[in-house]
Amino acid sequence: MSKGLAILTSGGDSAGMNPAVKCAVDYATQKGYEPYLIYDGLRGLIADRIVPASRELTTGMLHRGGTLLRSSRSPEFFDIEIRRKAYENLQRRGIEKLIVIGGDGSFRALNQFYADFGVPFAGIPATIDNDIAGTDYCLGVDTALNVIREAIDSIRDTASSFSRAFVIEVMGRHCGYLALTSALACGAEICLVPEMPYNLESIGARLKHDLANGRKYAIAVVAEGTKMGDYLTRYINDSIGMEARLTVLGHIQRGGSPTVLDRVMAYKFAVAAVDALDEGQTNSIMIFRDGNYSHLPIQEVAEAKYKLDPALLRLAAPLSS
Repeated sequence: MSKGLAILTSGGDSAGMNPAVKCAVDYATQKGYEPYLIYDGLRGLIADRIVPASRELTTGMLHRGGTLLRSSRSPEFFDIEIRRKAYENLQRRGIEKLIVIGGDGSFRALNQFYADFGVPFAGIPATIDNDIAGTDYCLGVDTALNVIREAIDSIRDTASSFSRAFVIEVMGRHCGYLALTSALACGAEICLVPEMPYNLESIGARLKHDLANGRKYAIAVVAEGTKMGDYLTRYINDSIGMEARLTVLGHIQRGGSPTVLDRVMAYKFAVAAVDALDEGQTNSIMIFRDGNYSHLPIQEVAEAKYKLDPALLRLAAPLSS
């Protein structure tokens, strides 16, 4: 008899989620599992929105952004009796294992679920902030970076046409990875992220010097977690005397068809997740570190603090001073 394995997406959506779902379904089927899909994240697990993963449901997922399984916030999952309902929903279908595609908050929730009822799970990291400890890469990051790159390249056209400065605010409440990487990739003159100290007077003096020596426009990239988008725009306009505009990219960064990198990473993470469960792992998170795929216990991921690559910080340091 086939063993049941269910897949859900949870937390903020990212463009690598759909490819990961499809690849997990296909590979789990090859390994002799009966795959199921859980719609609406943890809330769907509670509300019994669980269906067999038919070919009709997974065909055409690979190129779609976001998550076709949808996601949700579910504070009620912290109630043991609510979790018991979720467990009973799985039991009725013979579902013995779970794959969750999301962030560390989702992993912690499933780890509590495992502690309560012994349902093994494998976690696939998916967040555009790229801020899960233990892994160098999370699904959706490359797609988000390419969305940001395209937006900055387009804004640069207007900046140069009107000799203006543009401040571009990108996502990252606690982690500046998107801002840092985008600033370097797009040749920004200024970059502000939560992890790096900045000096506006020094930035202003540098920009004034550049303007006096022929610079006609400037691009600044800031992470939303710095809360400096409005202030930096006013500072450039009022203190430096250069006309400045603020562009907040917002949720456009989460969408878009997944890049080749995200599709391939999704495939490799999905295969690793199914293999980990098949080998008897109970609460592991898939990781990609130093060019190798592996997995870590949830405790190691949850207890560690994510840190930006020091090499990236060194490269971007001149942009904040």
